[in-house]
Amino acid sequence: MTGFERFDILTALFPFIDMPVHKPRPVLVLSNAGFNAANGHVAVAMITTGAGSHWPSDCPIHDLAPAGLRTPSIVRCKLFTVPNAQIGRRIGRGSGHTSMRSSAARRRIRQVTKVTAPAPQWKRSDASPATLRRP
Repeated sequence: MTGFERFDILTALFPFIDMPVHKPRPVLVLSNAGFNAANGHVAVAMITTGAGSHWPSDCPIHDLAPAGLRTPSIVRCKLFTVPNAQIGRRIGRGSGHTSMRSSAARRRIRQVTKVTAPAPQWKRSDASPATLRRP
């Protein structure tokens, strides 16, 4: 399956650290369709019930039905990439009034994924005005 969009909610196979088992778990897509197609991977954030722990960046998902979730869940800013081959299916979408589209989770994810390094400066080569090179 391909064509995943930012804020889609998918299932993805996760390995467990303490067991040699992979289990499908929900994830929130952070990357856009162009990135996903070009790289063969999807950048995602973990979705969990959060029953065993709490992170300061955890954000509840308020509207479970559009997200395709049955139990109260949170978006956890535990970020990683998943190969397209390990994606199961789309189960929902963060839209409308879900926390992923309109409130704290979206702001927190943007803060976490914000690039703060300055962009590289490019100069035109003296030998060929049409060629760009790094200084």
